[in-house]
This record gives sequence, structure tokens and C-alpha cells, in this order.
Amino acid sequence: MDNPLVTVLCLTYNQAGLIRDALEGFVAQRAPFRFEVLVHDDASTDGTAEIVREYQARYPELIRGVFQTENQTSKGIAVSRAFLYPLIRGRFVALCEGDDWWTDPDKLCKQVEALRAHPEADICAHRTLCLRDGQPHGYQAPRLRDCVIPAEEVILGGGNFVATSSLMCRREAYMRQTPMRDVLVNDYVLQIQGSLRGGMVYLDDCMSVYRTGIPGSWTSLNGKWLSDEVRAELKRMLDALDGYTGGRCHRAVALRKRLFDSNGLLARRQYAAMLAPGEIGITLHRLRRDTARAFRDLILRHRK
Repeated sequence: MDNPLVTVLCLTYNQAGLIRDALEGFVAQRAPFRFEVLVHDDASTDGTAEIVREYQARYPELIRGVFQTENQTSKGIAVSRAFLYPLIRGRFVALCEGDDWWTDPDKLCKQVEALRAHPEADICAHRTLCLRDGQPHGYQAPRLRDCVIPAEEVILGGGNFVATSSLMCRREAYMRQTPMRDVLVNDYVLQIQGSLRGGMVYLDDCMSVYRTGIPGSWTSLNGKWLSDEVRAELKRMLDALDGYTGGRCHRAVALRKRLFDSNGLLARRQYAAMLAPGEIGITLHRLRRDTARAFRDLILRHRK
């Protein structure tokens, strides 16, 4: 039997009340090609693993569970690299965490077609609906139309640029071990290194849902994200990026580092410092960026 064209990676831990939505989104895909779903359960204690096993039994040709008896994340292990990379068979890799889900049964097909139409690009993303407390709360949508977003803008996005559940990468780009990943392993690094060769292909179709505020989600970690330790790690990663690319994206790297420093001022409520002569330009950049995001969100909320 031929290898699947797409491998879907799903990480889950103690998400018994949520994981069915993710699994149903996978099995609903009507792709005209073979794909596989690797679901890694990190020693859940709430019945999540049993739900994954249920779907694995129902869809043995599609879903493959990887089950831990001890939590690996708490040991500092990058579980995707350690346990899922060796199992990936697809030419493309799609992501969806266990607390999010896909809403368009043609999502995989659309993204494969988009990447085939852009052989110069290694990564594709799309618009995602955000939910807070079960209610719609805007979109993760850096554009209002289909386009290719330059790597510099992905760098400036700071990580919360597109949703994890929207990402698809060529296998080689996804698995490439770069100096950035030697410093930090997260979706921000993946978005960056995936966009370096030919930008990020962006689709305006809304094809997934991102639950905000869930324990372990990006939004729930906002306080940690603004900590001095995490900001320093992010800046080291950006320095590694600068070296890896020979300074090709230096202006974006330098500005993003300044924006992370501005995050620190904001976290400490040092508003006067944000308005100081040497900082006001960065503060105005943040304001323009946040205003543009709010404007896009307003348009999307009223789009028919």
C-alpha cells in the first residue's frame, strides 16, 4: 500500500471533554488521497486515551494512537520530535491540537492544492475562528484574502500570527532541525522556518476553531509568554535565525526583538517607559498593528 500523502499530528493531554471534536474533524475529511492521523496522548488521567483508542478501533486505517504511561512533557521532552517524527510518512504534515478542531471537510485537500500551486513555498495557513468560553471571539486572520505572506511578516507576527490548527508544511521543512529549533521548539519557530524559502501561503477560508483560554493554550500562557525568561529565550532564537539566514531578515528580527521588550514593559505596566523618546516608535508600531488586527476582525465579523 502506498504511503499517505498527508500525516496529521495531534497532541493531547487531559482533554476528554474536547478531543472528540478534533477526532471528528479528522474523520470528516473527504480528501481524494490517503492520509493518516497520529494522536499522541501524554499519559492523560481523565479518559482521553480511552477516547483515542475508541476512534483508533473504529478507524484503524486512519487513526494511530501513541500512548505514554508517564507524562513526557513534564520531563522537558519535545514529544513530537521524540515520538512522532519517526512515524511520519506523508509528504505534507498538518497540525491540530486536541482542544481545537477542523470545520471544513475539504481543508486537507485545499491546503495540498495550495502548496502544489506554490512549489516555492513550504508552509500554508488559513483563517481560524477563536472561541472564548464557548462563544465566538474573533479570528486569527493576518489577511483578508488569499495571498503569500513574506517571511519577514511572519517573524513580526510573534507567534500568535496564525493558529496551529491551520498549519500544513512540506515534510522536509517541518522536520528540518535548524539552529532556531536548537534554542526553542514551538509553533512560532515552525511558522518562521516554514516561510523562509518562499513565504507562507495564506487561505482566507475559515477551516478550523481555536479555543482560547484553555489550560496549556497560547492565550492561557500569556503571562508566562511575557516573562523575562521566555522573552530572553525568544530573542536567542531570533539571534539564531539571524545567523542561519546570514542577516537576510535582520530588520524584521531586530524589530521583533524590540517588540518582545515592549511586551515586558506592558507586562510590568511601565506605561511611561513605553512613551519615552527611545521607545515611542515601537509603541506606535504596536498600536498600528493592533488597530489593523481589530479592523480586520470587524470586517470578518460582518462579512456574509
